[in-house]
Amino acid sequence: MTDLLAIGTRKGLWLARSDDDRRTWTLDGPHLLAQEIAAVSIDTRRPAPRLLAGVQYGHWGPTVTWSDDLGGSWHETDSGAIRFPEDTGAALGRVWQLRPDSGDRPDVVWAGCEPQSLWRSTDGGCSFTLVRGLWDHPHRPTWEPGAGGGAVHTVLPDPATDRMTVAMSTGGVYVSEDGATGWAPHSRGISAVFMPDPAPEYGQCVHKVAVDAGDPRRMYAQNHFGVFRTDDGGASWTSIADGLPADFGFPVAASPATPGTAWVVPLVADMQRVPPGGRLRVHRTRDAGGSWTEVGAGLPDGAWTAVLRDALCTDDHEVTGVYVGTRDGCVYASTDEGDTFSTVAEHLPDVLVVRAARLP
Repeated sequence: MTDLLAIGTRKGLWLARSDDDRRTWTLDGPHLLAQEIAAVSIDTRRPAPRLLAGVQYGHWGPTVTWSDDLGGSWHETDSGAIRFPEDTGAALGRVWQLRPDSGDRPDVVWAGCEPQSLWRSTDGGCSFTLVRGLWDHPHRPTWEPGAGGGAVHTVLPDPATDRMTVAMSTGGVYVSEDGATGWAPHSRGISAVFMPDPAPEYGQCVHKVAVDAGDPRRMYAQNHFGVFRTDDGGASWTSIADGLPADFGFPVAASPATPGTAWVVPLVADMQRVPPGGRLRVHRTRDAGGSWTEVGAGLPDGAWTAVLRDALCTDDHEVTGVYVGTRDGCVYASTDEGDTFSTVAEHLPDVLVVRAARLP
């Protein structure tokens, strides 16, 4: 069994492999050198794992490219994998999220993009169709871009139903029961202190959402200000930030194996956006946000860097592995749910996204 990390950066993609121990890694790359990789996924549902990358080619613009031989060769759809219909008057700015469907639909892949939009592929990510129900939502004209742009950055298909949850900056959390129509805001209780109404129906700058292992209706949200939990699929949210050194941050990740277990990376808010005291640490809860513990032995002190929303991820080992990528080009791995970390890579470009998978 081989563990694979896909590491997307401002200037290319690197692949890290570990055989069995998740402590010793071999780094392969760069792939797609000098291209920004803001989204990557490892689709293990296929006979051969497929790497999907959201690439920003600069002068040539954004697209999705894929590899079925672990980076040996890359392929693109001639006309572009994601193209807005002419009647929208919109153009793709960036692919922020690539998510293989979690249900029994092996060729379905979802993409969250800038401007705020959701896309569905039925051919493994070669081409995508705009989900018009979300695009045509009456709220869309009032969804404002965050500092990093306006994008759907979280895509969470329910493995047992057609229900779909998305989160965006800014706009908040939206849910559709059929993944296509009837999109409703599900952000009540998440704060928006920068707005005249600090508790609006929608408009929150949610940074990331993760689903608990025990119940798909329990989710955790890292907000622009605050960390929150819902137990009813987003109908209501409550703060779980007590016990954290700061309630600002970008990522949140949940264990796929252990209910109630999740991780955040607190940053000093708002414009400073660095670890408190320059100590890069992860904070873990084992009781769904009832309490938090600082973990991360092996992570650096004197680290005035940040971890972006998709640069924290987990694997599916029985004891969950946790992976952290930083804006100063370092990647760290933990085999013990965040207690201790070892170094996977250093001196890479700015890390935007890290994804983990186990390969046979």
